[in-house]
Order: sequence, then structure tokens, then C-alpha cells
Amino acid sequence: MGDSVALSRPSSVPAPKSPENTAKAAWREAENDPPAALELGRALGISPTIAQILIHRGLQDPAVAREYLEPRLSGLTIPDGMIDRSAAADRLARAIRARERIAVFGDYDVDGTTSTAILCDALEQMGGDVVALVASRFAGGYGLSAPALERVRATGATLLVTCDCGSSDHARVAAARAAGIDVIVVDHHLVPAEPLPANAFLNPHRPDCAFPYKGLSSAGLALSLAAAVRAVLGAKLDLRELLDLVALGTIADVAPLDGDNRRLVRAGLVRLAQPTRPGLVALREQAKMRAGGSLGGIDVAFRLAPRLNAAGRLGDPAITVALLRARTMVDARAHAIAIEALNEERKAITRRITEEAVAQVREIYDGRHDGGIVVASEGWHRGVVGIVAARLVDLFDAPVLAIAIEDGVGHGSGRTPAGFPLYDAIKACRGELVTFGGHQAAAGLSVRAPRVDALRAAFDDTCRTLRAQRGDVDTSKRIDVVLDAASYPLPRASELALLEPLGASNQEPVVAVHGARVEDAQPVGDGHLKMVVRFGGTKLRCFGWEMGASLERIGRQVDVIGTLRPDDWTGGEAVELRLAAVL
Repeated sequence: MGDSVALSRPSSVPAPKSPENTAKAAWREAENDPPAALELGRALGISPTIAQILIHRGLQDPAVAREYLEPRLSGLTIPDGMIDRSAAADRLARAIRARERIAVFGDYDVDGTTSTAILCDALEQMGGDVVALVASRFAGGYGLSAPALERVRATGATLLVTCDCGSSDHARVAAARAAGIDVIVVDHHLVPAEPLPANAFLNPHRPDCAFPYKGLSSAGLALSLAAAVRAVLGAKLDLRELLDLVALGTIADVAPLDGDNRRLVRAGLVRLAQPTRPGLVALREQAKMRAGGSLGGIDVAFRLAPRLNAAGRLGDPAITVALLRARTMVDARAHAIAIEALNEERKAITRRITEEAVAQVREIYDGRHDGGIVVASEGWHRGVVGIVAARLVDLFDAPVLAIAIEDGVGHGSGRTPAGFPLYDAIKACRGELVTFGGHQAAAGLSVRAPRVDALRAAFDDTCRTLRAQRGDVDTSKRIDVVLDAASYPLPRASELALLEPLGASNQEPVVAVHGARVEDAQPVGDGHLKMVVRFGGTKLRCFGWEMGASLERIGRQVDVIGTLRPDDWTGGEAVELRLAAVL
């Protein structure tokens, strides 16, 4: 779907910010095994702290743990089981040989724009006549809409490849075929039961697809298709040069960072850390990311992906594809500056709507959040409702639909706490909806304005029932390791890098220090907190996002909880703690 990235804080562990969040503020310490951690650490040449984190992730066996720490592209799943991959590659190869025009049409989110850029770059390097098109949130919306199909026809293309959309666009695919345009669909969203009338349909979620790894994003699928075309043509194409885009699309779409995705994204992060693509050099400049500094999955999710998404949220996402495909730094910087301006506008709009949405929740639900939450209003920007929904999830720990009403129709996005089946909940309310789609963690929908109240009641009841069926869910946050100089020392930055990519299905480990002595604590920036603490003989720099207000509660000794990151300012092997709580 569009709105694929709706992360709202630069840490996977949000700090408690309101009384509504008190249930999420509880912490529990995992049961640790220092002797086992010491033994595994010695076998792998890593600290007991990192070894204990591996043990918590079920990686007690040194051979299995080593494969996790050192993922290799050579371990990628053999793609033979991907249904229609060969058919799609053959049709693309035929188009390239015949100099047919190929239209590549992508969704407006990061997975859509990166997969579009991947295929366009690859096909052009193999001799293809390619035109890039991107969906518009404001002119047709998500997927292969009627306006989008008209744009495809206007190019004169005889072959259309959709990226990150198309699985549910049966009527438009059929219309394209009727107009003499062959269609290849490359997508990873849930697949309706009705057969899709495409010439080829690459989607690992197809019931008849034997490819065992189901987590690939559309960017990963685009790379696989490019590899298949290369094999058919016998072309010279270095696919490794496209791994930076695969990493961006995969992380931004909150795809699981395990299996094949872990292998692809780890390799892509290496390229993102030292980018050669002009557009990504310029994007890092706008994000004020230090050249040569560390870069991990969280950096991509919170610093790069929101900028790449900004154009699709507020304007024309074609500028994102232009940035990713720019050949000169002059063009790249011009695109990056325009995208940065859109991102600043996006942040201001998001702040305003979030404040209004929080007030609406408190007025409508009066402190009861055991079901689902629906907020809606005219005057809200549909491009940011996914972000707003995610922030409300953080605050109220409940499934949320946020809806922007325009001309009598509401355009909404849904987000949910981890583990809740959001797609099932929305599907149960389909009688109140015009359209819906997505997956269990994030979804989009449209609803006629007069039906919003009915949707609110139905969604609330459905979510309450589903949550009750799930039983009491432990909403406390686990502390993986309590640091101490003897058993669990502070790990080195190079060791933290072995855990990357961190994100979905591979969350940042949480550590704590009990009784740390505060050497310095001061507010910085716009309400943030900077601290220096010491435990044993170890000095640790700490940074708390939006935690400046807690300064008055900090004494000489504190318990600190958070996630460890490389300390780029100090450099070398230094690490810092991104605070989630100071107790």
C-alpha cells in the first residue's frame, strides 16, 4: 500500500509521553544466562552482551548464530519456485530485443518508487526503451487507476510492468490487455481469490507460488526479475549496484528483516553508508548525515525513508524516482532540496493533525481504548493520515483508523499494535467501506462521509472482540540485558553493526543500567535531553528524544533504559544510549 512507512520516532522503543501510555511504560527484564552468554561469545569472538541478545533470539547454536551475524548473498533462496518469473523475464527480453516501449508503473511509496527505479535502471542498461510512471495519491490514488491507465496508454507502451501494486486491479489489467498492452504485475500485497488477467503475476503470496520466502518487498521482487531478464539476454549487469534501492524499499515498507531480506538489506546498507548514487548522496546531505558515519536500519526508517515518502504524501512522487535515477549531482541536489521542503511541510501538517486527532480521541472515547479507534475530519491531509494513525497507536495502544474527508469521501489509513490482525478487523467492516486493502500491520481504505460513524462503531466492536479473543496480551517492554562491567559490559560499535539490519522482525535490543551515576544532564534542541552517566568504570553518553521535560526528575543516580547506537560524534568503537526511559 501507499503510506507504507508510518514510524513516528527515531527509536523502536517509544518513550512514554502521556497517561494513556502508562500500560506500555512497564518494563520487564529478560532472564539471562551469563555462563551461556560467555561461552557463545567466546565461540563467536563477541562480547557476552551481544551473545546474550543472540540467545534471546533463539540463536544459541554457534553455527546458526554465525550465519545470522554474517548474512551472505550466496545464501539467497533459489528463485525457481517463483511462479511467472520466467514468463515475465521472457516477455521483457522479447520487448527489449524488439525495441518495444516498456512502461514501468509504481506505487507512490518508497517500495513503489525504489522498485520502479530498480527495473527502469536495469532494463535500460540491458537496452530497453523504458518510461517511468508513478501513481498519484491525488489523481487516481493507489494502484492502476483509470487515470493511471490513460497515462500508460499515452506513452505508446505495448508492455506495462506494475511495481508494488496491481494484485487487486483486475478491471484495469483487463482493460490494458484489451487495449493491446501486455501486463506484468510485480507486487507483494495480499492476493484476492479472483484470478488476475495479467500476462505474468509475480507475488510470493499467490497460493500457487512455491517460492518459500514470503517476505520480499516489491523492491526485492524487482531485483529478482531484473536478474531473470539478465539471464535470458545474457546481458552484463551488476545487480549489486541496485542493492541500495532494495534496502530502502524493504526497510521503508516494514518488511521482515529476516531470511532473504536480511541478506539483501545488509549488503544494501553497505552501499548506503558509502553511496555512489548521486540522489542518495544528495539525500544524505539534506538529512545532515555525516559522511562516513554509521548507517543502520533505523537510520533508513527514520531519516531517509520519510524524506523519500514526502513527495508521494504531498505532491508528485515522480520527483522521488527522478532523485533516485539522477545521473549528476546538480540534478540530484535540486531534487533533494525540493523533497526536503516537502518533508518540512509534511512534518508541520502532521503535528497539527495529530494534535486535533488526540483531542478527538479524548472527546469521543473518554479514556476507553479496549476496542478500536476511528478519527476523521474534513481539512485533514490524506497524505499524512498513516503517520497520524501510527502516532495514535503509540499513545493509546489500540488499533487506529485515521481518515481525511474530502468532497464527501473519507480516505483513511490504519495502523495497529504489534500482533493485532488489522486487515481482518477492517475486512469485517467492509459493509461500511467503498474500498480497502493492505495487510495485517497497515492498511488503506475509503468510506463515504455519512458512514464514518457506522464504521467507527463497527470497528470498535470488531476490535474489542478480536482483542478479547487474543486474551490478556503482555504490553510490557522487555529489557534484553542489564549492563554491568562484570557479566555484560558495554559492547563495541562494530559488534552492534553485526545485528543489522535492525527493524521489523529484528528489533533493536533494549538494555538498561541500574544505579547509573549522572555526571551531566542538560536540555538540547527542541525539548530533547542529553546525559552522561557512569556505571562501574564505564562512561556512557545518552540522548533522549523529546525527553527534556524529564530533566527536573533526574537525581544523582538513575536507572536508564534504551537502545545502543554507534556514537558517530565520538567515533571509533564508541556507542551511545538512545533513551526510552529514565527512572
